[in-house]
Amino acid sequence: MTQTLALITGASGGIGLELARLHARKGGDLLLVARRGDVLDDIAADLRQAHGVTVDTVAADLTTLEGVRATVAAAEGRPVEVLINNAGYGGRGLFVERDLSDDLAMVDLNVKALMVLCHSVGAAMVARGRGRILNVASTAGMMPGPLQATYFASKAFVRSFSFALAEEMRGTGVTVTALSPGYVVTGFAARADLDGTDLTKSGRSAASVAKVGYDAMRLGKLEVVNEPALSFASKAVLPFVPTRALMRMVRKMQTK
Repeated sequence: MTQTLALITGASGGIGLELARLHARKGGDLLLVARRGDVLDDIAADLRQAHGVTVDTVAADLTTLEGVRATVAAAEGRPVEVLINNAGYGGRGLFVERDLSDDLAMVDLNVKALMVLCHSVGAAMVARGRGRILNVASTAGMMPGPLQATYFASKAFVRSFSFALAEEMRGTGVTVTALSPGYVVTGFAARADLDGTDLTKSGRSAASVAKVGYDAMRLGKLEVVNEPALSFASKAVLPFVPTRALMRMVRKMQTK
């Protein structure tokens, strides 16, 4: 992936930042997108100095139509060969008691922005006959998520959508990979009000998850789960757990 341009959303921290660092270390140029423009500018300066790559930034809120349009405009006419849809957030609580506007914004970011970028950037990739797309899903997308109903459902969409795109783009030179990690130690838990729950008692580093996802993307894999034991459980255990029992387990993990 050296000397290729990667567009990465949610690049100001966590998995997105680590993916940006990985790509820069391999000599790849970057187009970084996040809400915090000042943080992005500092990251861009560090990556330019450390690796001699070109790094451009887009300060955009992808929960808004204006932010999505600004990102699409920044990518137009540029040879984006790697698209990484990483931006996303969750939120804990009973759905009917949560602020509906927050959950709708979550769908706008986790689902709609990803769709728009896959459509616009993906079409350009197909026209050129090459490209790699990495969509950050989650093992949450493999089950219903009581107390995070919207987040789990949004990641189920990302996972299903990525699989379908991968098949539609087969033979075009463009691959689509879904990264489905378990809990990752980032700012996600604080934003989602999950600190202090069983779900966050242990997790993997953003750097380790980013490497697993980046390597799988380079190989054109359909999906990757960052932990072998979790990967096994998702395929050999979860499908056989009664749905109501699984939902009770998920709810307990997210209860304070």
